[in-house]
Amino acid sequence: MKNYKLKKLFQKRTVSERLYELPCPVIGLTGGIATGKTTVADELIGRGFPIINADKLVKNIYQTKDALEFISHHFPEVIINQAIDFKRLREIVFSNQKDLELIENFIYQKLPAEFLKAFVSLPAPDFVIYDVPLLFEKQLDSKVDLKVCVYTSEKNQIERLMKRDQSELSTIKQILKKQIDIEWKKNHSDFIIDNSSDLTSLMSNIDHFIQKYFEEV
Repeated sequence: MKNYKLKKLFQKRTVSERLYELPCPVIGLTGGIATGKTTVADELIGRGFPIINADKLVKNIYQTKDALEFISHHFPEVIINQAIDFKRLREIVFSNQKDLELIENFIYQKLPAEFLKAFVSLPAPDFVIYDVPLLFEKQLDSKVDLKVCVYTSEKNQIERLMKRDQSELSTIKQILKKQIDIEWKKNHSDFIIDNSSDLTSLMSNIDHFIQKYFEEV
C-alpha cells in the first residue's frame, strides 16, 4: 500500500490555527446527505489514508451513559427498551430548531475529546482527513488546511434518500433545509469530488484529487 503526504503548497495552517491545534495538516472532507461522501471516505481508507469520521465519533458519544440520560430526560418518547430510536429522534429534531440546537450543543461539547482520542490512535500520521458533514455549518472550515466537497445535485440527493431510506419527501426536505445548500458548499471548497455520474467516474475523480494534492513518501 502506498504512503502519502499532503504537498507543502497546501499546508496552509499553523498548529495554533488548526482544528484542536493538531500538529499535522487537516483536510476537511464534507458534502451533503446522500452525496456519496461515505463512498469516497471508504475508498480513501482502502488506499491507506488516515481518516477520522465525525458520524462515528457522534455514534460513540450516543453509546455513553451520559447521552442515554440526556436523551431520556429531553426526549423520553424516543427511548425504547433502554435504547434510542434514532429514526424517531431524527424526525423530532429536524422538525424543531430548538430541539436540534439542544442536542447538537450536547454532542459538540463532547466531540473534541472524542476526536483527540481517535487521533492519538492513528500511527503518527503526516496529515489527517476529517470526514465531517457539518464542516461549514459549524465554522470548522477556517480550521482546516484544505476543504474538499463530495458533490451531487440536490435533485440527486432527494432521489437517493427516497430510495435508500424510504423517507417521506417532507422529512427529506426538512433535513436538507438544516444543511447549507450543496451548491454553496461546492463554491466554497478548494476541490470538488463530483459524484453525479457512475462509480467509474467517481473513482477517476478521486484519483485526480490524490494526484493534485498528495505525493508519495
